[in-house]
Amino acid sequence: MRHLALLAALLALAPLRAQQTPPAAAAAAPTAAAAAPARPAAPAAASGRAASGSLPLPGVNLQLTQPRSNVENYSALQVMFLLTAIVLAPTMLLMLTCFTRIIVVLGFLRQALGTQQVPPNQVLIGLALFMTLFIMAPTWRQVQTTAIEPYVANKLTTPQALEVGLRPIRAFMLRNTRPNDLLLFIEMAREARPRTAEDCPTYVLIPAFCLSELKTAFEIGFLIYLPFLVIDVVVASTVMSMGMMMLPPVIISLPFKLLLFVLVDGWHLILRGLAQSFG
Repeated sequence: MRHLALLAALLALAPLRAQQTPPAAAAAAPTAAAAAPARPAAPAAASGRAASGSLPLPGVNLQLTQPRSNVENYSALQVMFLLTAIVLAPTMLLMLTCFTRIIVVLGFLRQALGTQQVPPNQVLIGLALFMTLFIMAPTWRQVQTTAIEPYVANKLTTPQALEVGLRPIRAFMLRNTRPNDLLLFIEMAREARPRTAEDCPTYVLIPAFCLSELKTAFEIGFLIYLPFLVIDVVVASTVMSMGMMMLPPVIISLPFKLLLFVLVDGWHLILRGLAQSFG
């Protein structure tokens, strides 16, 4: 009972103590409450500094409108033809230059040696590419002198520059195209037989030139195969006569073929012959 009386007395005195709160504590509470909302101002200031220090981004505006004149329409067609030419550049490199003959001959050489993937494809393509640049340099120099430089100087229009620049390339293709191949495609195109080869249309000349390049490359490949074929036959006959049935003749003939190729300076002969085979 005594404990219950003390507990009731404490509960009765609690409201009186709350009313007698010290003035300093009461003043501190509103100050803390007023200071609390001021904290979010720091991120705002930081974001302001970040915004002032960031680089402005340029705006991009894409609009599709109808051309207002024939000049704008012609400019759009020029851009489209330029992009098409860039896409077709690898095909033009293969079909309008000596690249086809060189890469086919190098492929035959690797197969005749029997070295599988040595040299690798990347090396053969790189060698063929730089040989193409070397052989085609005089032709491209004529294109630059007669077409590109006058066009840059505004002395020729675009159609005139294309016509003039195509003449040295056509001359190169005509020098290396067989007459029979040219006649074949003229007949297939049902075109009237031109008086001279220079009068042949370009769309007829290009496939005829490619066919001639393939024929010439196969002829050179046949000549490359002959000495290595002799070595294979001699080694195979020797191995069979010795009764070594389980020994592949290719394993023995490969060192002899490599030795022969190195002794005669094969790379020098092949590349010089390829360069001199173009008229």
